[in-house]
Amino acid sequence: MHETDLHDLSDDADYAASIEQASASVMLTRSESGNRSLSSETEGAELIYSKDNVAIHPTQFASERISGRLKLAKQGHSVFMTWIPYKGQSSNARLSEKDRNLYTLRAVPFSDVRSIRRHTPTLGWQYIIIVMSSGLAFPPLYFYNGGVKEFFTTLKQHVLIVRSLEDANVFLVNDFQNPLQRTLSSLEMPGAVSIGSAPSTPASGSHLTAFTDGGKTSEVLSQSISRNRQKAHDPGRDLSINVLEKFSLVTKFARDTTTQLFRENSNGFSALETKSYGISRPRPDAPYQEEQEKKVPEEIHVPSDPLEFDKLALVWGKPRQSPLGSMEWATFLDSEGRITDSKDLRKRIFYGGVEHAIRKEVWAFLLGYHDYDSTYAEREYLKSSKRTEYMTIKQQWQSISPEQAKRFTKFRERKGLIDKDVVRTDRSLPFYDGDSNPNVKTLRDILLTYSFYNFDLGYCQGMSDLLSPILYVTEDESESFWCFVELMERLGPNFNRDQSGMHAQLFALSKLVELLDPPLHNYFQQNDCLNYFFCFRWILIQFKREFEYEQTMSLWEVLWTHHLSEHLHLYLCVAILKRYRGKIMGEHMDFDTLLKFINELSGHIELDPFLRDAEALCIYAGENGAASIPPGTPPSLPIENENSLLYSLEDEVL
Repeated sequence: MHETDLHDLSDDADYAASIEQASASVMLTRSESGNRSLSSETEGAELIYSKDNVAIHPTQFASERISGRLKLAKQGHSVFMTWIPYKGQSSNARLSEKDRNLYTLRAVPFSDVRSIRRHTPTLGWQYIIIVMSSGLAFPPLYFYNGGVKEFFTTLKQHVLIVRSLEDANVFLVNDFQNPLQRTLSSLEMPGAVSIGSAPSTPASGSHLTAFTDGGKTSEVLSQSISRNRQKAHDPGRDLSINVLEKFSLVTKFARDTTTQLFRENSNGFSALETKSYGISRPRPDAPYQEEQEKKVPEEIHVPSDPLEFDKLALVWGKPRQSPLGSMEWATFLDSEGRITDSKDLRKRIFYGGVEHAIRKEVWAFLLGYHDYDSTYAEREYLKSSKRTEYMTIKQQWQSISPEQAKRFTKFRERKGLIDKDVVRTDRSLPFYDGDSNPNVKTLRDILLTYSFYNFDLGYCQGMSDLLSPILYVTEDESESFWCFVELMERLGPNFNRDQSGMHAQLFALSKLVELLDPPLHNYFQQNDCLNYFFCFRWILIQFKREFEYEQTMSLWEVLWTHHLSEHLHLYLCVAILKRYRGKIMGEHMDFDTLLKFINELSGHIELDPFLRDAEALCIYAGENGAASIPPGTPPSLPIENENSLLYSLEDEVL
């Protein structure tokens, strides 16, 4: 399409809505981001997208445009956007150096981006509008040489994008710098609330009104920002809450996810570098592709399992034994209470679990609260000293007066999240059932105390799920706290704001599937499922929602033994996927359907057979399997003096 000077943009509602905010938005982003530049802030970043002839229009006429180059760069898990006007080109000839610097967007992190609006007019050029967390927006970026599709295709490989329920042209952005809460909201975690002090942001509906009403844009936006300032410290008003509480089930979340974006990348690079195994992928520009996607083949050939999985489990997966009882437990202790053979004990628990009557004593060893070579007397002394230490930490938040709390935003926010979560955690159990249940209060007190014990990590949704069985077993506040502390030393990275721990495990899972079932791995690659997001909840809270409560406790004590592998939970993921590979591939499940299917498995998985399968896979994979899991992948045992690396949240606590 050729440009014409007669093209008038004044009747474009999106243009009118955003152009009034252009200068303010640019200056706002500069103040938020500091003096960022692609050469300084993102030094060493990987360039993942570059597009020339992307322009903005400072006036309503198409001829008066400022052209430049749009870039996306990735550093670690962070994605940055840069747009720099050309220097010396004819279209920019009248642009002074001062104005050029004003319009330049340097290293804008997607952690500061709330949404992207895509517009494809019948006549004219495609453009996008980037909306910041503050509610203001950059001026429209017009793609004069095309490239909007490639922009989204690249972006979706590194940033979770969800189509808005209110407007199909708006995509809500969930950057890796702060995605955890929004992810949890979609995974049936109790209470969809925001982590930390998120900026006051107009609700999604306000965004859409501001960009579609044309003449009343400034008034609506101003009212929206004003309303939200009054709710600045109410986590329930965060944009992620307004949207993702509507996705209370994984099924619904998947149904409203942008399926098209997951399919547009059929000729692009996956976020994980993998082999294609020689199976061709459909061309994205095939004229009949859209029609074919709507059809379900009557008969689909499912590649056979290369491992002959059923035989493998029988050969290498040992039958489960009866749980470890009190009499047998006593044989592992010497006269002073030391564990005589910790390796043999852990192996015994791995194959049979523990009877509930002795779980309180045994779990303290498995979690590292007690040393295997400690005596009865040493353990009693430790309990006493730790109880005193616990009360000291607890009194820190108990002593905060209402006046202090008014000036302690982080405390109010974390307390609010915990209060909402504990009343929804395992309330169907008699132990937590009923109004004014003291165990619910104890659960709350432990989590609040932990948020003061570990300021950096604080509290995140999902933690109440991990603490609940521990309190149920120990029935002691102090011991539950310290056992929970030990557990979080392993699983804490699961709750990092940058999701580095979760992404490391999902990456390792993809490599294990590639090793143990190449056809299934290739199927996921063809259907843009290589992010393995459908396994997110399994890993985050260690299958807590997939099994009955008793089975969950049995599974956890098996995982805590670290017998065979400290990453047995990943092999368990592979085992479940392999057991249902025929259904997944035979029914040609896409990403949405697979999410729905995985969600519906909850409560319908029998633990013992899958543990046997996971053991067989772990033994079969051997050194190749261990090599597929990068060093330091959670839940590896924490390395001394490196807790700062595990909890590098880049978050101001106070």
